[in-house]
Amino acid sequence: MTTGGIVASIIFALTYVLIATERVHKTKAVLLGGVVMLLVRVVDQHAAFHGVHGQPGRPDILGIDWNTIFLLVAMMTIASTVGRTGAFQWVAIRAAKLAGGSPFGIIALLCIGTAVLSAGLDNATTVVLMAPVTILICEALQTDPVPFLIFVVLSSNIGGTATLIGDPPNIMIGSYVHLSFVDFLKVDAPIALIGLVALIGVARLFAHLKMTVSQQQRDRLMEFDESRAITDPVLLHKSVIILILTLGAFCIHDLVHLEPATIALAGAALLMLLQKGDVEEIFHGVEWSTIFFIIGLFIMVAALVDTGVIGLLSVVLLNFTQGNTLLMTMSVLVLSAIISGLIGNIAYVAAMNALLGGLAATMHPELSGIAVLHVPEMMPVWWALSIGSCFGGNATLLGTAANVAVAGIAERSNYPMTFVRFLKYGLPITLMSIILGGVYLWILYFMR
Repeated sequence: MTTGGIVASIIFALTYVLIATERVHKTKAVLLGGVVMLLVRVVDQHAAFHGVHGQPGRPDILGIDWNTIFLLVAMMTIASTVGRTGAFQWVAIRAAKLAGGSPFGIIALLCIGTAVLSAGLDNATTVVLMAPVTILICEALQTDPVPFLIFVVLSSNIGGTATLIGDPPNIMIGSYVHLSFVDFLKVDAPIALIGLVALIGVARLFAHLKMTVSQQQRDRLMEFDESRAITDPVLLHKSVIILILTLGAFCIHDLVHLEPATIALAGAALLMLLQKGDVEEIFHGVEWSTIFFIIGLFIMVAALVDTGVIGLLSVVLLNFTQGNTLLMTMSVLVLSAIISGLIGNIAYVAAMNALLGGLAATMHPELSGIAVLHVPEMMPVWWALSIGSCFGGNATLLGTAANVAVAGIAERSNYPMTFVRFLKYGLPITLMSIILGGVYLWILYFMR
């Protein structure tokens, strides 16, 4: 390994220590790590900000993937606008009333509603808007809201697995590998649906064993008026129309030769134009901390690629799997679940994109660019990365931004969601989901 590679590895490792120990906020730690790598020149500024097209046998240096950044910002803008109309609150209250106050019915309908919204918008924004009204419903039932919140966030991560835009790791994988919105619907949506059904099955067992509510409590819930949740019906109608048009355009973005980010920005710009209010207020719903966290990660990963660290790790992975596609696929699936649960799936995918790109380049030194990423033996591996990282984010409280956000809301409402309590729900669901995902990928790609 070169001197630059050693320095880049040390900076990367120290940054992760800061994140894991929570001594410094993760966004501060990652931005500091990226800036230090630029200052000590272990990565070229042009490579970090704009990327460098790889030569045969060498992976691309992605740099900051602006398609990912702008897609996230645009979808967060659209989602926050929809949220300001009260639509999410309406969905939650309506679901609770449709369930007749039944704990299992409420959890099941909240999970379905959250999963669908997460697939069409993004999981972090969805749960931030669903969590407060979930607490309100539970307080009306005089029951502990923490299990309800955990099932809501677990369903958001499963639902976000279904589409290109549902979870940041999918956005990053789709942009790096050039996978379309329809590609994710074809491959990830079926297993996300299977995972959601399994989650609801677990919820049924949980509600049967641990939850009872009186008829008086159910009657109190049924008195809620969901129509009062809608604060701006005109903006809601505009938002829904633009969201449907945006999602429809995602399905044909390959045909019209437009990046998903361009389509999302068009939807966000049109929605901003059609609504009143200050621009700063509109952008208030964008999770800028997450955006800059991802920017810092892209810079650090660019340094690891540029100094050859990623290439070295790719060779190690190739030697371990001996080029066996099934072993590579299952290894990446399990590894993705474990590491995503420990350090968060966004950070993990940022590194693994480059690592698997290096692996593909090592296996096919005669190819370069997108061609090397789309060789047949790599396709199940990419989907293993997507499924493993999204499902694996359910394992611990630190696995996704959505998990952390809901924990914060619960704590501010005096319902602390501890790491251990989340683990009791998240870990079994993750194990079940990864087993289902492994069987699904085997049937899809290897059962002949």
